[in-house]
Amino acid sequence: MTNENVIKGIVTLKKGEGRTLKAGGLWIYDNEVSEVSGAFSDGDMVEVRDYNGYPLGQGFINRKSKILVRMMTRNPKAEIDREFLRMRVQNAWDYRKHTVDTGSCRVIFGEADFLPGLVVDKFSDVLVVQSLALGIDRFKLQIVELLKEVLKADGIEIRGVYERSDAKVRLQEGMERIKGPIGEPFETKVEIEENGVRYLVDVEEGQKTGFFLDQKYNRKAIWKLCPGARVLDCFTHTGSFALNAGKAGAAHVIGVDASELGVVQARENAVLNGLEDIVEFQCADVFELLPELEQRGELFDVVILDPPAFTKSRNSVKNAVKGYREINLRAMKLIRDGGYLATCSCSHFMDPELFAKTIGQAAGNVHRRLRQVEYRTQAPDHPILWGADESLYLKFYIFQVFEEK
Repeated sequence: MTNENVIKGIVTLKKGEGRTLKAGGLWIYDNEVSEVSGAFSDGDMVEVRDYNGYPLGQGFINRKSKILVRMMTRNPKAEIDREFLRMRVQNAWDYRKHTVDTGSCRVIFGEADFLPGLVVDKFSDVLVVQSLALGIDRFKLQIVELLKEVLKADGIEIRGVYERSDAKVRLQEGMERIKGPIGEPFETKVEIEENGVRYLVDVEEGQKTGFFLDQKYNRKAIWKLCPGARVLDCFTHTGSFALNAGKAGAAHVIGVDASELGVVQARENAVLNGLEDIVEFQCADVFELLPELEQRGELFDVVILDPPAFTKSRNSVKNAVKGYREINLRAMKLIRDGGYLATCSCSHFMDPELFAKTIGQAAGNVHRRLRQVEYRTQAPDHPILWGADESLYLKFYIFQVFEEK
């Protein structure tokens, strides 16, 4: 065990606090703590105790963050050494092998894999790493090496690892934003296949880690709606829903995104799949485009809404509700009577009940009735850990949309 992983402090909770932790979560907020003692630096391991001294486990501390401690284990006597980390990595990989197509998948999903603050995506033979917490940064390189070893044991050779720790949230942890290869530089455009659709993923310049794997099976869920259909895919990013619609037999698909880079990549992906004559992409603001399409009298059999998170904090939820209501309202006006709406929210703060209520309000405002086809969340490689509410973030609905008669 390296010296830096030794317990260097004790964090004691206030009486009645630690409810999230005791329910299964991994976070302790600064306002839940009565006392912090020991000679430690931010990022060090500390022991967490209840108000009465009962040991609750170990985690790493950061006084610059409102999340004061992120738990690594409930075992107060565990050694956070190489073998401990190997166990965590092996468990994460074994879980994916049982639950998802592992050709491309999220291999480590932070708290839900008990490695808080760390995300690792596997795109074919490339790993993309995102470290969002100070304490896990110390283990990052070791975890990457262990993951490569675990994958190699299953015959998977990783040709390159790229770090995308360039999210703004690192600044809240007192950390710099980092981006670049871990180890030798390599070709950062990688081809993957998902649901029979091929994509070129740009892990260096793409959004977040380069591609949104969490919608894998939601994209597959629209296939049965698309044969012969006219489809509109809003916030298409690099074309994933649009290309799934085309592959499923849509007559014509329009994909829209505000990012010129995203649209260029989407067009490349259309050519890669031989769908350039069926699936077209345009660069436009969805909020401006939907009213224009309505004015022109355009109607679609299927409309897909996959927007970015309209809120990343509790303070902006009201404005987010307005945004979600507006796009869903506009989309419903463009759906032919009896057509389908696939709509989602990827913001944790837009909870399932509020999202459902907002969609219902949008339908009421435009006198449409909704028949729910299905409700889904993120793919299983982004597991939802009960007690860790932040791990449930993606809500995905498919509705049949009727005019009121």
